[in-house]
Amino acid sequence: MSPRDAIFPANRHALYEAHGYSAAIRSADLLFVSGQVGSLKDGTPEPDFERQVRQAFENLKATLQAVGCTFDDIVDVTTFHTDPENQFGTIMAVKQEIFPNPPYPNWTAIGVNWLAGFDFEIKVIARIPSNALPQH
Repeated sequence: MSPRDAIFPANRHALYEAHGYSAAIRSADLLFVSGQVGSLKDGTPEPDFERQVRQAFENLKATLQAVGCTFDDIVDVTTFHTDPENQFGTIMAVKQEIFPNPPYPNWTAIGVNWLAGFDFEIKVIARIPSNALPQH
């Protein structure tokens, strides 16, 4: 079995320690990223919904960059939404900026009733490029 390495972005927010989880786990050439939310550095939610979604993608980007990945390396996405019907337009607009061209990653969107004070969460699986630096 391949070893798994915990990955954290530079300037990580307080939620990782507060809730005891890793931002991502590297296993061989795959990166399994925990759900990223629109948290500010202190772990509190960004109050504006669109900015919260954008901050979740920024937090995701920082985690991907920690192992040399970009949004283009994402193969699978799962998002969680507290009010999908009313949030969908905002999320799709941001998504189109992040993934403007095909091929798009797989995407599953799930409506939930609780995200610990947040309204949007995104978790992904990415393939780590062969030229990315190994993590220790």
